[in-house]
Amino acid sequence: MTGRNLRVMTRLPQVLVFSLVQPVIFVLMFRYVFGGAIQIPGRDYVDYLMPGIFVQTVSFGAINTAIGLAEDKNKGLLERLRSLPMSRSAVLGGRVLADTIRNVVIIVLMILIGLLVGFRTHTNLLLVLAGIGILVVFGFGLAWLFALIGLSVTNAEAAQAAAFPIMAPLVFASNAFVDPSTMPDWLGWWAERQPVSKATEAARALMLGGPTAGPVTASLLWTLGITAVLAPLAIRRYRRS
Repeated sequence: MTGRNLRVMTRLPQVLVFSLVQPVIFVLMFRYVFGGAIQIPGRDYVDYLMPGIFVQTVSFGAINTAIGLAEDKNKGLLERLRSLPMSRSAVLGGRVLADTIRNVVIIVLMILIGLLVGFRTHTNLLLVLAGIGILVVFGFGLAWLFALIGLSVTNAEAAQAAAFPIMAPLVFASNAFVDPSTMPDWLGWWAERQPVSKATEAARALMLGGPTAGPVTASLLWTLGITAVLAPLAIRRYRRS
């Protein structure tokens, strides 16, 4: 199933292009429009920004899992697959894994774009690769959330409409773009503790330097919790849909 989904993606290169449009716009907007007004003590803003952009990219990219599954469901493909002698989890796992592989490609491209606008890592290659790994694993966990959403709606438009209000507050009320200490106290409290912020902290620590154990552990625990709860729910929903 992973191969089938990857072949579909390669036949639709515009999906990859459109997946890059939003994060590139945010890079340009925050780097050149808002960047001069945002001060991060002890760090260039572009270096602070890019790990947040990477997390934003995999977060919104995971919505494609919901859209793809909703399309397959609407076309009757999932019904046909259920009639075949194959594991129920393989269908969803194949879709999630294919979207995870797509995320790897997009992250690499976004790192190259970041380098063009002045982003620089300040650790060694091994830690940078670990940072990419944190991003990929986080996207994998979120994909199960959106798999559940995609199986719970009737079409791709409904999937996108349902997914965006969930993901947008997590991304924008986080430390991806600004320091939570500049937010109102109640919002800053949430921004410092939610999963997008923890993934961003881990990516920053691994790519830019600083203590890694706490941020990486927190991010992995969030991802493990999301996956442990939502993957079984998505599989159960698939069996019943």
